[in-house]
Amino acid sequence: MRYLFEEYAFDTDRRELHRGADVVSVAPQVFDLLDYLIRNRERVVSKDNLINAIWNGRSVSDAALTTRLNVARSAIGDSGEEQRLIKTLPRKGVRFVGQVREAQGPAGPATADNAIEPPRPALTLPDKPSIAILPFTNLSSDPEQEYFADGMVEDIITALSRFKALFVIARNSSFTYKGRAVDVKQVGRELGVRYVLEGSVRKAANRVRITGQLVDTATGAHLWADRFDGGLGDIFDLQDQVTESVVGAIGPVVEKAEIERAKRKPTESLDAYALNLRGLAAFYQLGNRQANDEALRLFNSAIALDPDFASAYGRAAFCHAYAKTNGWISVTPNEIAEVARLAQRAVELGKDDAIVLTASAWALAYVVHDLEAGAALIDRALVLNSNLAEAWFRGGWMKIWLGEPEPAIERFARAMRLSPLDPWVTGMRNGTANSYFFLGRYDEAASWAAMALQDNPDHQPGLRIAAASNAMAGRPEQAHKAVARMRQLNPALRVSTLKDVVGPFRRAEDLSRLEEGLRQAGLPE
Repeated sequence: MRYLFEEYAFDTDRRELHRGADVVSVAPQVFDLLDYLIRNRERVVSKDNLINAIWNGRSVSDAALTTRLNVARSAIGDSGEEQRLIKTLPRKGVRFVGQVREAQGPAGPATADNAIEPPRPALTLPDKPSIAILPFTNLSSDPEQEYFADGMVEDIITALSRFKALFVIARNSSFTYKGRAVDVKQVGRELGVRYVLEGSVRKAANRVRITGQLVDTATGAHLWADRFDGGLGDIFDLQDQVTESVVGAIGPVVEKAEIERAKRKPTESLDAYALNLRGLAAFYQLGNRQANDEALRLFNSAIALDPDFASAYGRAAFCHAYAKTNGWISVTPNEIAEVARLAQRAVELGKDDAIVLTASAWALAYVVHDLEAGAALIDRALVLNSNLAEAWFRGGWMKIWLGEPEPAIERFARAMRLSPLDPWVTGMRNGTANSYFFLGRYDEAASWAAMALQDNPDHQPGLRIAAASNAMAGRPEQAHKAVARMRQLNPALRVSTLKDVVGPFRRAEDLSRLEEGLRQAGLPE
């Protein structure tokens, strides 16, 4: 197994650390320490965890452990002051916070099939004020309150993104910096924004404190900083205060009327709100079936406490659609009826909430096959919030299914610009590949399919379009390879059952073209 982060490749089989084409000399014990931290990067590991894993429980002084950690940091270009990749959490332990990609095969000099991801190029600034809101630090003594801090940020992003005079980076890209000590100038380059909002949340008993600071990414100058204190029952008012302060600091480009329109309480029940935040924390563990099931349970629990909670209905419907995407459920008539019920109720309650409309649109189109309703809801969501990357992304698929691949390409491109580091980027690239496929531009389709599979080689929709595109482009070897992997993942898939896993194509010739491409690629009839 190889773990890729920044310009490094960590090869556990060869026990080698590479920086680009160079091998970094690492002592065996330091290698083991890095190995343990990277493999357990989803959690904080304690001093006792490290001693048991690296020193087999032998007595080790704090000084010796600190020395090994500093050597490990030095090997990967980190330091105790910067803590860019290995972060020490006082009185808790240590965590590897770098963004890691897993890859199979040996490390070594970069080749076409074995390349280290280059540094991300700087993005051009939009023609209006642009901002990214980074994950707030949880200062509560209870690590379980992490979901609460994340929820605060998500609500602030949502409020700011409603302002058409602003360009707001999507939550999924902002959260790739979670748990990392970052340079705001680097964030500005990577996300293509002029401003960054940082902050913290402390929740103790029934009191909440939110602090925030707005930084100019070009100069590093602090434009504004403030603290907001209140009772838990005032949480929505505190979020509004943060939003207004940020907008006021950026400039007079946002009308007061827009600020007033952005103020809304999602629910009167704080218990339902807390359940919804927990559901979102599980929901964003993409690709995890158990987490998706838990998210659905929590959203349903929120609905039980507040039967008028629009967001919970929309996200619950989306959980069903996501389960279908991954083949985790059989779409029975009862399943379709439940998704229709959840989505329709969400739309009734949240007709002016772009996130609710987007989630409901996807579920109605993909599961219920009500494509016209889904497309209309996406269009409304984009009118309400032109900064919502998810709406541009899902709207791209609506255009593909409607037989309009050219505007679909534009929508996927807009989604990727609003959220350049999004975990959904595989789906955005896959959508672009499909768009080019239905335009008959098979070489470009195959190229985008390859990019879609770069970070997720087992992405089944990506494998499908890779196989069909390469077959139609006259590259049978690549097409057959994609089909072989596809059949390993889903042995039951056939040309005749393709319509059960793809979306609701309005034009029969589009489905026929996809079937023909996969037939030529070797998918059984």
